Formats: sequence, structure tokens, C-alpha cells
Amino acid sequence: MKLYTTPQIQEIQRFTLENGNVTNLELIERIAEGVAFEIEARWLPGKPLAIFAGNDYNGAIALGVARRLAEHKFSPEVYLFNIGGKSLSPECEAYRDALLALEAENIYFNEIVSVFSFPKLTSEYLVVDGLFGLELKDPLKRGFVTLIQYINDSGATVVSIDVPTGMMGDSNPLAVNRDIIHADLTLAIQMPRIAFFNPDNAELVGEWKIIDIGLDDKSIPVNAVKHHLIETEEIKLLLRRRPLHSSKADYGSGLLVGGCYGMTGAAILGARGALRAGVGRLTVEAPKCCYEVLQTAVPEAIFKYNKGDYFISELTPDMPFDAVAIGPGLGTNDSTLDALGNFLLTRTSPVILDADALNCIARRPTLLNSIPVLSIITPHVGEFDRLFGQNPNSELRLAKALEVSKFYNIIIVLKGHYTVTVRPDGIVCYNSSGTPAMATPGSGDVLTGIILALMAQGYKPEQASMMGVFIHGIAGEMAAREHGEYGVTASDIAANVGKAIMTIMKHKM
Repeated sequence: MKLYTTPQIQEIQRFTLENGNVTNLELIERIAEGVAFEIEARWLPGKPLAIFAGNDYNGAIALGVARRLAEHKFSPEVYLFNIGGKSLSPECEAYRDALLALEAENIYFNEIVSVFSFPKLTSEYLVVDGLFGLELKDPLKRGFVTLIQYINDSGATVVSIDVPTGMMGDSNPLAVNRDIIHADLTLAIQMPRIAFFNPDNAELVGEWKIIDIGLDDKSIPVNAVKHHLIETEEIKLLLRRRPLHSSKADYGSGLLVGGCYGMTGAAILGARGALRAGVGRLTVEAPKCCYEVLQTAVPEAIFKYNKGDYFISELTPDMPFDAVAIGPGLGTNDSTLDALGNFLLTRTSPVILDADALNCIARRPTLLNSIPVLSIITPHVGEFDRLFGQNPNSELRLAKALEVSKFYNIIIVLKGHYTVTVRPDGIVCYNSSGTPAMATPGSGDVLTGIILALMAQGYKPEQASMMGVFIHGIAGEMAAREHGEYGVTASDIAANVGKAIMTIMKHKM
């Protein structure tokens, strides 16, 4: 799914109005109908309902919602902010007049032109936030900030139209969360906003859902879209079906380097992920101490012992592999760090670097300059900040990822709920699969193995990273359905990788 910036969304709306035989009021009516329908599907008419409407586009929608809900036996208290008495947009004024024309006894209407006394909200209330949406250009002024804080502190259930008031659709680097509506449900118009995928905004957005109103996005060139939400359809189109007449030689050879004394399990999990993702032949290079455990736990993999007894001390692959991943359980011994540095200096094709490989590089940052072009690094937040410096929030961290991805010409898989894959060309892909159950030790090692297997099978690094993250998430969802959010282990995720791929390939478009 394409994710558009706020200016692009506004251009799409203009294009639709000019070319879609539809008026602005008709678009507002479609949105109001969708929002009202969602509310009616979730709450009964007897629930106390307060609707706060601004003076522009979102306010007009909120008033349309109030009218529709009133016609379906809800009793809305409507608060329209028309400061000075002449601040309403034409659309907002038209919807105010339509609401008043109902002359319904079940509507309380208060048009605020100057002083405003807050209504008594309690946790029993449902609040519809229609104050400001994408039309907001500057931080809110004190009066509205006070109102927002009052709504947040009331404990009421909040439904925001398009975006929570106070939040911008794309970037919120200086935002103070307390000064932004904390929605339980955000009903986005036509498409989710880029800001929804920022982890710092999760408490503001709550659950989000799309209200489809038939906007036409033909006005936006394909190459102008830099943000994407990766869903099943995209991955299905990339996955190749295997021909009947094929052998393991057709599915590539992968080398997984990892393991040390006390951390063999990480290498095992990476190997299981790679094997379940279909690699033709897998070699695990590890210290001698890992031999018996690896051969017992993953008999399908070839074991190549490293000269080190307890940690990797040399890294010179003696045969060409289609893909190489380094990191799970690697450790950060000085000899291991030297071995990794020497390998990167001689490697010319992309490599996958995870876990302790990244921690080694953080100890010797000059190694960043030796990472081959289009290599994939898969840090979690802590590993990313150790590599590239502390970042005070997720938005600035993503900006940093875009900067360093371009500078070093590498692909960054920044792990989280919406794991984000950042490419050197500025493309940002947010992952839509996964579950909190995957916050478990070893989950990232399985992901490394999946990406390794995909690259070994000939998928390009930018494809393998995006596909691997999505498949990993689907496998985690399957494991959670079997074991619950608390009970999932990384082994459960690895065991479901093959089933996840099968499910994606069987998905009906």
C-alpha cells in the first residue's frame, strides 16, 4: 500500500474534486457516513456522546457525524468552535446549518464564539474528536491545548477523525504527547497517515481504521511515493513458485556465521529460520564448542568449525556462497572483531549483519566504511543507537536511518512493531505483519536466517529484507494463535516459517 504525505493527500483530494464528478460537500458526506457507521457498529445509542468540532474540514465532518447519529437515536452534545463568530469555513457553516435544521430534541448544540465552559466529561463518555485534522499547520494554542488535556484526563473513550487533534500527518519532531488527543480509535480518510507508524505515536493513534471514500490517486507519480505499507499482496507477487523439476542446487547456498560458548542457541535459531525459508544448502560456521549441539539440533545444516575453540577467530569462507549472514550468538571477543573486520575488507557482494556483528562494529565504527554495497543490517533500537549515536525519539531515529542508509549505501531493517526497512534510494517500507508475542529472545535470529535463505535463492537484497520481515511476522502470528502472546518462543516462530510462506502464496488477491 502506498503511503502518501500530507501535501500528496491534499493533491489527491483536489484531483478527485476536479475529475471525479463529486463536490467537496459530497466527499464530507461520505466521510461522515463512514465514521457514523463505525460508531454505530461499536456503541449503543444510550452511551453519552460529546462531539467537538473545529471550524474547518474536520469540523464539517464532525457535524455531519452528529447529524447522522442523531437520526439513529444517539443524543450528541455538539460543541462547535467558531471563535469570533465568523471563523467557519463554507463547508463547516453548511453542515452547521444542516444540523440545526433538524430541530431535534436529542441534540444539545453549543456554538462557542468566545468564552467556553468545559462540559462535564466522565469515563462513561464517547468523545468524537473533529477539532483539527490535516489542515493543522502550526502547534495548537493554549486554549485548545487545555481542552485536549481535559479530554485526555477525563478517561472518556475517544474517536478521532483522520488524525488525533494536535498531531500532524507526517512529522511531529517537536510534539508534546500530552498536548495531543489520545485516541482509542482513529478513523483515517482513505489511507493511513505516515505518522501512524511512528512507535512514539502509538498511544495517540490507538487502533486505526480506514474510511474508504473513493479518492483517486492518479495525480501522484509512482516514483514520488517514498513510503509504503507492506501487505500480503506485495509479498505474494514477489514469491516464486518452485518448478516440479528442481533440486536443492536450484535454491542457493547460504553461510550463517555465529555462535560462541554459551550462545549456540542463537545460531541454531538462525539456521532453523533459513531452512524453513527454503535455502537449498545451509552451512553454519561456528567455534568447535558448538559442534555437537548444532549437529544435534539442526542435522539438516552442514557444520563448518572455525579455528576458535570457544569463539570465532577467523573468517575466510573456503567456497563461494550465494548469501552470507553473520551475527547470531557471535559474541564480541577481540579476535572475533578482528575476524569480522578482515572479512568485510575483502567481501565485495552484499552480506547480512545482525546482533553481535553489529555490536562488534559499534566497538570499531570504522568498519561501517567496509560494509559491502547493498548489505543488510538488522538492528533493534538499542543496536541502532550504539552504531549511529543516541536518538531522543523514533522520528529522529528514522531520519538518521535514512541518512546513514544513503551514506553507506546499505539497507537498514530497523526492528519494532512496524519494522521499517530503509533503502539507500530513500524508500521506506513499514511492515504490517507481526504481534507483540514476537518480543521474545531469539526472534531476531530467526529473521536473519529467513533473509539469508531468500538472498541465497536469488532475491535481491531490497526484496529479501522486505519479504523476510513480512514472512517472519506472519510466522509469529501463527505461533501466537497456537501458544498465546505470552507463550511464543523463537523456536515456535521458526517452526511456522514454511507455513507462513504457504499461507501468503495461497492468499486470494
